Amino acid sequence: MRLPSLKHLVQTWQGLTQPLYWLYERRLLKEVRQQGRMPKHLGLILDGNRRFARSLGLKPFQGHDLGAAKVREVLNWCHELGINHVTLWVFSTDNRRRDPEEVNHLLNLFAEEAIKEAEGRDFQENGVKVTIIGNLTAMPERVVGALRHLEAVTAKHDQFFLNVAVGYGGREEIIHAVRSWLIDVKQKGATLEQAISQLDSDVIAEHLYTAGFPDPDFVIRTSGELRLSGFLLWQTAYSEFYFCDVFWPSFRKLDFLRAIRSFQARQRRFGR
Repeated sequence: MRLPSLKHLVQTWQGLTQPLYWLYERRLLKEVRQQGRMPKHLGLILDGNRRFARSLGLKPFQGHDLGAAKVREVLNWCHELGINHVTLWVFSTDNRRRDPEEVNHLLNLFAEEAIKEAEGRDFQENGVKVTIIGNLTAMPERVVGALRHLEAVTAKHDQFFLNVAVGYGGREEIIHAVRSWLIDVKQKGATLEQAISQLDSDVIAEHLYTAGFPDPDFVIRTSGELRLSGFLLWQTAYSEFYFCDVFWPSFRKLDFLRAIRSFQARQRRFGR
C-alpha cells in the first residue's frame, strides 16, 4: 500500500480546515463589531518578513515584497472596522546597518509602493492621508522624492490617517523634538530660565513627528518578539500591546480580529 506524500497530506488538511477558518473568522468579526470599542490609533510593527522568506526557501529580503502586499490587506481590515488612524513601522534607523543588498531592495520597494499608491485610486477614493515620519536625510533622493510626492497628493484627505515610519527610531525622535523646541526657543529670544520653566510633556509632544495625531492606544507586533525596539517610545506610554507569533506576511484576518478582541477585553486605567 502506497502512503500519501507529506505534500498531499498538507493540501488535504488545508482543504478541510479552510471552511472552518472562514466560519471562525466570520464569528469573530461579528463579535468585535457587536462589542463596538475599537482602537482610535493602531500601531503596527511589521516583523518577520525575512524569517518568513527563509521558511519558503527564498532570499531573506524577498520577504519584504510579501510584507508589502500584506500591508494593503491589513489597511482594508482597519477601514472595515472604522480604525482610521494607523502607524506602520517599515524601516528603523537600525535597519540601515543590514546587508547593503537588502537595504537597497527595501528602499526601492518604498519608492515603488509610494509611486503606485500616489497614482492609484485606493488612497484617493478612501480619503487616505499619508504622513512620513522619521529621518530621510540619508536616503537616496529618488526614494525621498517618491515618499514626499505621496504625502503631497494625499495632503488634503481627511478620512483615514496613515503614518509610515521610515528611517525611524524612538530615541532619535525624542532627540529631534528637544532640538526642534530649543531652536524655537532661540528664535523667540527666550532666556535659559524661561526655556526651563516652559518645558513640559506638552511641549515635547508638540515637536514629535506625530504632533497633531492621537497617541496609539493599541500596538500589534508580529513574529513573536516581545519588545518595542524603540517604536513610538513617547507616544506608547499608556498603549495596550499585543504580540502575535505569526510572521507579518502570514498575518491573517483571523489573527487581526483576535488582537482586536483582546484589546476590547481590556480596561484602560492610565495609571489610575
